[in-house]
Amino acid sequence: MVVSTPEPQRQVQTPPELPLEPQSETGEADSSEVPELVIISGMSGAGRSTAAKCLEDLGWFVVDNLPPALIPTMVDLGARSQGAVARISAVVDVRGRSFFDDLRSALDELEKGGVRLRVVFLEASEDALVRRFENVRRPHPLQGDGRIVDGIERERELLRELRGEADLVIDTSNLNVHELRAKMDAHFADEQEPELRATVMSFGFKYGLPVDADLVVDCRFLPNPHWVPELRSHTGTDEEVARYVFDQPGAKEFLNGYVELLRIVTEGYRREGKRYMTIAVGCTGGKHRSVAMSERLAKRLSADGLETVLVHRDMGRE
Repeated sequence: MVVSTPEPQRQVQTPPELPLEPQSETGEADSSEVPELVIISGMSGAGRSTAAKCLEDLGWFVVDNLPPALIPTMVDLGARSQGAVARISAVVDVRGRSFFDDLRSALDELEKGGVRLRVVFLEASEDALVRRFENVRRPHPLQGDGRIVDGIERERELLRELRGEADLVIDTSNLNVHELRAKMDAHFADEQEPELRATVMSFGFKYGLPVDADLVVDCRFLPNPHWVPELRSHTGTDEEVARYVFDQPGAKEFLNGYVELLRIVTEGYRREGKRYMTIAVGCTGGKHRSVAMSERLAKRLSADGLETVLVHRDMGRE
């Protein structure tokens, strides 16, 4: 399996010379020209640079390793560019408590100013991060005289609050570079972003819970097609497996009931301004029941007008 490697440190880009926008009598730029802002942060080695490169390819102005205190200045320059810099992304590498406090202060200032702000957090398991650092023979930036796992633990604790406030959490533990780019494209490629976007992800409990899941569904109450010899080699995307799953008592009722529940949840998410949600649908191995249920669930959500991305995390791992 291909994994992304810890991103090399890049120099902070020098902002371009931006034409000044005519100001109001108060000296403030027209708020209608305030650019969108995406903050990319997360664990070292989880793919921050890959995510930033994807936004850069989509036309965003990306600044790497920008000190948090300078983020409002960048947004102000964008607001004065007469639309030349409409979308800005800043990659923030939080290496200390004071650095995090500066970021919190900058984000509060931007939110009070009405800036359209989103935070993307890149996550990965300890095993994946250790493997990536060992592959490139680099120390973790926070390990000091200790081990890589010590640095990972310190960074995870430092970023805990930011992760909890993130608009989008992407777990890259089992993603290669191309799959991470596909996820970023799915969320940011459209110029007109939908009100709310859902990811429906099938998974196998034996491989662990998806750390980026907002909601988790357990399909293990249904009989397992694995024990039906003629179905064992197939997956939930095959019609015969799907038919078997939904012929079981409670399967259709479960799907219908959960769709009704999600209608309530999605309306609440919209009221709260949440833009993304990940629904994880699990069975034992992530091959049959969860896949079939995820396929049907994604179609129902799409039919309700919710833009939906379907991912089968563990299908094919056996």
